[in-house]
Amino acid sequence: MLPPAKNDRIITHLPKCFSPRAALHTKDVFHPDVKAACRDHREDAVSFNVAKVIVVGDVSVGKTCLVSRFCRGAFDRNYKATIGVDFQMERFEVLGVPFSLQLWDTAGQERFKCIASTYYRGAQAIIVVFDLSRASSLVHARQWLEDAMRENDPSSVLLFLVGTKKDLSSPELLADVEQEAIRLSEEIRAEYWAVSAKSGDGITDFFLRVASLTFEANVLSELEKGSSRSAGDIIKITSSKEDKRRLARRKSNCC
Repeated sequence: MLPPAKNDRIITHLPKCFSPRAALHTKDVFHPDVKAACRDHREDAVSFNVAKVIVVGDVSVGKTCLVSRFCRGAFDRNYKATIGVDFQMERFEVLGVPFSLQLWDTAGQERFKCIASTYYRGAQAIIVVFDLSRASSLVHARQWLEDAMRENDPSSVLLFLVGTKKDLSSPELLADVEQEAIRLSEEIRAEYWAVSAKSGDGITDFFLRVASLTFEANVLSELEKGSSRSAGDIIKITSSKEDKRRLARRKSNCC
């Protein structure tokens, strides 16, 4: 039997968005059909549900620190560039149902871009990261999104635009960059968040929001595919074992 999720990762209500001006939606409750599916599921039929999330953005914008702060609860001051792709699996419990996010932290360096892009396919959510203290990284965010979208169906992927290093940005620069970030998020239909991996500000709230919205989207998608299936059939494993095998092969070949 799988161990229970950590107490701070048990989700019973839809977490609030960061900014109503730049949110996927501003409702504060899960879709009624999702709540019903989770309430009525057969305990013996429910299995481990997994969604793939890819994290993209310029080198040194804080992608690895963002993921590590949530997964490990710590901030590493010693920066090491990601080689190709790093992978983390984090568990949640959403409306009483076990659920996990596969977090694929991809390299921002140009020489690793080809390797990283092979893992873009099959994402349920894309997190585009930029540095709030470096406006040029926001300019590049659109290109990162376009690259990731080449491997995915735009109609079935949730988008998040995340500004990191909030603690390093001056109030004046933060206001200016956030204004541009919100404008971009509205254009690309992404949800905007500003966080700090160093202080932890906004990190947990952000990932709980990602898990909640991804879970809801997955269940609704399965309900649309076949209303005759039971909730136990709908809430199922959706991870790609081939992704894991590819990652293992890549890492074994790295020097």
